[in-house]
Amino acid sequence: MTAQLKNRIAPLLSREQMERYSRQILLEEIGLAGQRRLLESRVLVVGAGGLGSPSSLYLAAAGVGTIGIVDGDRVELNNLHRQIVHTTRDVGIPKTQSAGRTLLDLNPDVSVIPFQTTLTSENALEIIKDFDVIVNGSDNFPTRYLVNDACVFLKKPLVDASILKWEGQATTFLPGQGCYRCLFPTPPPPGVVPSCAEGGVLGALAGFMGTLQATEAVKLLLGRGRTLVNRLFIFDALENDYRIVRWARNPNCPVCGDAPTIRELIDYDAFCGLPGRHAVAATDGGVVPEMDPEEAYRLVQEGAQLIDVREPWEWAQARIPGAVLIPKGDVPQRLTEIDPHRPVLVHCAVGARSADVVKLLRGAGYGKAFNVRGGIIEWMNQQLPVETGDG
Repeated sequence: MTAQLKNRIAPLLSREQMERYSRQILLEEIGLAGQRRLLESRVLVVGAGGLGSPSSLYLAAAGVGTIGIVDGDRVELNNLHRQIVHTTRDVGIPKTQSAGRTLLDLNPDVSVIPFQTTLTSENALEIIKDFDVIVNGSDNFPTRYLVNDACVFLKKPLVDASILKWEGQATTFLPGQGCYRCLFPTPPPPGVVPSCAEGGVLGALAGFMGTLQATEAVKLLLGRGRTLVNRLFIFDALENDYRIVRWARNPNCPVCGDAPTIRELIDYDAFCGLPGRHAVAATDGGVVPEMDPEEAYRLVQEGAQLIDVREPWEWAQARIPGAVLIPKGDVPQRLTEIDPHRPVLVHCAVGARSADVVKLLRGAGYGKAFNVRGGIIEWMNQQLPVETGDG
């Protein structure tokens, strides 16, 4: 009878799983039952970039049974210093494909569900609904607010983090205990907060913060320990300092408050002041006219205008000789300083902000406005002249 009963009851873990997770099973907060719970859990990672890479790797290593990955980009060489789920051989392939292969190589117990797409108001609820915990590693404000609102509507726990330069922030949102909008009711004006592509980021910082996100997710799945709910963790890697800011649910929050006014997903680009992402077709069929830095250099020598739309602190670090500084946010008020009858070349750090300015100029009648491809970074890569200092 005992032998028959033993044959009918399947073990919690296989022999190989017992070996793989042995050091984790030793933790009294996990044990066999906890490990089985992780194997039956589902976590969605939004973004297979700097934060999504370490978080997905450690979630897979921990034995989280199903990991969804949302990302519409392909691997680029400049990703690799921080996006450690990808390798040099992966350059050019979809990030979800690269990440999925790496996670399965690390742990074949894991099932990876790729979503090779950009998260939008049309697909977010359908993608998020079947997961237990959401880990947000996106690098732009529209996606942050989109993921937050979707998680509130679906009552999903959300682990959020962000990184820039040497600083990282992280917090956790639980249904009924506040959301991203309680902490940050409105997004910053466009261009005020640079992206990692514009401001830079320490690769190891991404690893630190992404690993913290994985730790939070595991604790949520296990129902163990104290998480960062209602606490914002701020880490300064350069000074090796951290602080925790306490925050509380806002009863007047338009999404999770007592009388919410937002009950469905909205246009998050417009909410964040980025209607241009949908209005590209208004100029040149959606294509921003641009040119290589070497061609731009030749035209500047021939008398073309060169406008630098970065911020003054960036200008002080390095600038192109002959350029005129007009920060992106000041361009609409300073159009009279730009001659509409001469070619005007616009650059920023990597070409993103300047592309927006070229759209604006073209729409204002500057038919000879062009974006300098790759910005001052590509300019320096091609060893074209730059100046440093306040000058």
